[in-house]
Amino acid sequence: MRLKNKIALITGASSGIGCAAAKLFAKEGAKIVVCARREEQLEALVSEIRRDGCEATMFAGDVSDEQVAATLVEKAVEQYGGLDIAFNNAGIIGAQKPLVDITLEEWRQTLEINLTAGFLAAKYQVPAMRQRKNASLIFTSSFVGHTIGFPGYGDYAASKSGILGLVKVLAAELGPEGVRVNALLPGGTDTPMNVANASDAGPEVLDFVNGIHALKRIADPEEIAQAALFLASDESSFVTGTSMLVDGGVSISKG
Repeated sequence: MRLKNKIALITGASSGIGCAAAKLFAKEGAKIVVCARREEQLEALVSEIRRDGCEATMFAGDVSDEQVAATLVEKAVEQYGGLDIAFNNAGIIGAQKPLVDITLEEWRQTLEINLTAGFLAAKYQVPAMRQRKNASLIFTSSFVGHTIGFPGYGDYAASKSGILGLVKVLAAELGPEGVRVNALLPGGTDTPMNVANASDAGPEVLDFVNGIHALKRIADPEEIAQAALFLASDESSFVTGTSMLVDGGVSISKG
């Protein structure tokens, strides 16, 4: 029960890493507030967590909406009494085309959801976390734009690299108050957003994605959730301002 009596907020929780993290954090004793845009999937997740005897509530909305960011913190405080952990995991893959072909609207959408939403999250989460002891603020970034530049991912790389800068500044600002801030950088993960799971992706795409990792496979969402659990728990009590790669060796693999 590494998160016993903790209150955790998780975004992007309707599937993939966020969903796996919500289930794991709940089993580890946390009271959970989950958010995503897909209400039906969130309802199913909350029902499953409650069936296991754990506590969870939900709010469906777009994380790039400032009111959603504020409401999530209000729910955590009003329903459970505070906020100890926030796993800001929601994001999109972006336009997936050469930079010169990305429209301004596409660029803005990717940055709004992947980066500006992180700013809004922190803006409302930090005041609540300052009232707690050993709070942990986590953001999902990516190895893309950090250790590797993939053609066609300019908007995605820019947004996820921006998160790393945000994390460093927040860690420096909040360290004296006992709030830790870290970024989690997953490698390829078996989620609906993974390019290998696209409807038009053939087996050769999956082979390629597997092959660029040193472990020659992609992760299960539960594996990434375990890394998020480490950053959320007191086991990482002296870890802040880091970019934690959980990427199966994709950053160091040459094929």
